[in-house]
Amino acid sequence: MTAHILDGKKLALEIEQQIACEVNESNFSIKPKLAVILVGENSASQLYVEKKQLACVRVGFETQKFELPSSISEQEVLVLIQKLNQDSSIHGILVQLPLPAQLSTEHVMNAILPIKDVDGFSSHNIGLLAHGNEFLLSATARSVLRLLETIPLDFKGKHFVIVGHTLVVARPLGFALVARDATVTITNKFTQNLSDLTQKADVIVSAVGKPSLITNEMVKENVIAVDVGISRVNNKVVGDLDFENLKEKASYITPVPGGVGPVTVSCLLENTWNSFKVQMQL
Repeated sequence: MTAHILDGKKLALEIEQQIACEVNESNFSIKPKLAVILVGENSASQLYVEKKQLACVRVGFETQKFELPSSISEQEVLVLIQKLNQDSSIHGILVQLPLPAQLSTEHVMNAILPIKDVDGFSSHNIGLLAHGNEFLLSATARSVLRLLETIPLDFKGKHFVIVGHTLVVARPLGFALVARDATVTITNKFTQNLSDLTQKADVIVSAVGKPSLITNEMVKENVIAVDVGISRVNNKVVGDLDFENLKEKASYITPVPGGVGPVTVSCLLENTWNSFKVQMQL
């Protein structure tokens, strides 16, 4: 048996086309505008920001990038965010992670006006998510759900094992899955006997960034495997799953690249579009 490959590029294109159609047919006199804050010169972050800006252009959004030096103080970043909060022409604010060590991710994210927090990382939006409100669910977590929704999967009672416990993926995804009556186990680097847990998973989501962390022996037959991890090995982008071996055992699997990544960008656009529509009604 060979697993069905979940095509993130195809799904991302479908989401983008839907958003572009809605933008084109809307009666709004202005376009949604996303502000992107990039601190430092991390080459991976620069690439991700470029991809997000290009996606904005494809669907008819405006975008503005603010490039800040890695030595910038937290107060200076907070002043910029406050300025963008008060700018009615800005409808979404995205701070590209990771941030330099002198900046508190928590302080920076919580400074963003909740309705403009299109990444969904602020305490306010995480709190809403805990109560079942997924309006601004983290784009990466939403992308995992969107991919899983393309297959015949009943979330109720299924055992999901999420490898990694980040605020970007694991915790928001965990809340969303619990709301769908799934059974959820979230692991971290201190988890003992990880394979004992992954072997019981109906669905495994790995978001660590460690190449081939999840091997064929660690999963059961017909598992659904979603790879959120990204690493570079010998100048090649790879995920957390031992893809070539796992695809012979899983029922569905996401590739890296071409799986969760493209859908994450389109889900960010979706969050921005939905936030924009609410702001236009205020």
